[in-house]
Amino acid sequence: MKKLDSSQKTSSDTAVSRRRILKGAAAAGTLMAMGPFISRGALASSGEVNVFAWGDYVKPNMIDAFKKKTGIKINLSTFGSNEEAQNKLRAAGGKGFDIIFPSVDTRPEYDKDNLLQPIDESRVKVERILPSVWRSSISLGAVKRGTRYLIPFDWGTEGITYDSSVFTFAPGELSYGDLWKDGLAGKVAARQKSILISLAIYLDSTGKVSTNRGMDMYKSEADMRRVLDVCLKFAIEHKKNVGAFWNNATEATAAFTDGGCTIGQTWDTTGIKLHIDVDKKWQYTVPKEGALAWMDTMGIPSGATNLDQAYELINFLLTAEIGGMFANNTGYNSVAQGSDKYLSDANKAAFKIAYPGDAIKNLWWWPMSTSWFTGVRQEYVEKLTNA
Repeated sequence: MKKLDSSQKTSSDTAVSRRRILKGAAAAGTLMAMGPFISRGALASSGEVNVFAWGDYVKPNMIDAFKKKTGIKINLSTFGSNEEAQNKLRAAGGKGFDIIFPSVDTRPEYDKDNLLQPIDESRVKVERILPSVWRSSISLGAVKRGTRYLIPFDWGTEGITYDSSVFTFAPGELSYGDLWKDGLAGKVAARQKSILISLAIYLDSTGKVSTNRGMDMYKSEADMRRVLDVCLKFAIEHKKNVGAFWNNATEATAAFTDGGCTIGQTWDTTGIKLHIDVDKKWQYTVPKEGALAWMDTMGIPSGATNLDQAYELINFLLTAEIGGMFANNTGYNSVAQGSDKYLSDANKAAFKIAYPGDAIKNLWWWPMSTSWFTGVRQEYVEKLTNA
């Protein structure tokens, strides 16, 4: 997952580009008319809030800014994958945290034990969120039977990070297939559960297996197994290329800085932060088949005890200035309207590199999880890992 990612960047051009991506998702069937919302809600002025977030999401500058503005203390715990977040919250019976940051497509996993409570939309400053994101989140998983459980927070992509001193790609030339070429033994970084999906998209584009651009995996368990059987066979045959498998942002970065990898499928933040913080030779961009796109959200666990503080933090994170701070910290994209005005020049430039031309129009959004998807995918992940 994570992720995303994700990234948001150039002044007026960036603002247009980022709205275009979410309009693209809406065109894919995610748009739904929503009525206006009026923010009310009593805001807390003291106390604390227990936050369970991705490891790179809530940085000290955000914690300090929130404490200075509200007097509320953030008690932060972190996770590295959606599965870890689900399992820990399930083990605690939905208790112990006031805000959690699930990927939107994983909401059905939280339904099983009623781990999330409905969002009181009257307490959320919805006007701060890009309208197309708010609407798109409905079909992507934020809403169940007309009731909203998740609030959009950020979005990002999973594409390809590479060493530009080793590889040269013409615009529109980079492909998922480049990860599996000869001569790359031990040089590729990959996340098992993601490369199986990107292979479904890539092999469909080459005509080796019909997958409807990977979407057949969501039709039925039988269709998913049909697709993944081909993808697994291909991955095992080329597994010698993999120098490091990763499961979180820290591991992904280490694959390049310490593991000897020169190219790999990663979240956007990996390549963008490597480019900005480590060496300009590292670049992240989306492949011609389309990057995997994700949306992360904010939810309130069913056992949350600090509700006033939770809603105040949610609204704080949706301000343009804090959205920009988050994007600069991580390389992901805030959904807060106007956050692009607070981006650093480096992040604006990285966004242009990541999404050249019409790349944004071609993203592959993770659909909402089905009853069989997670279990079957994990079965194939284990087969690949142990092969």
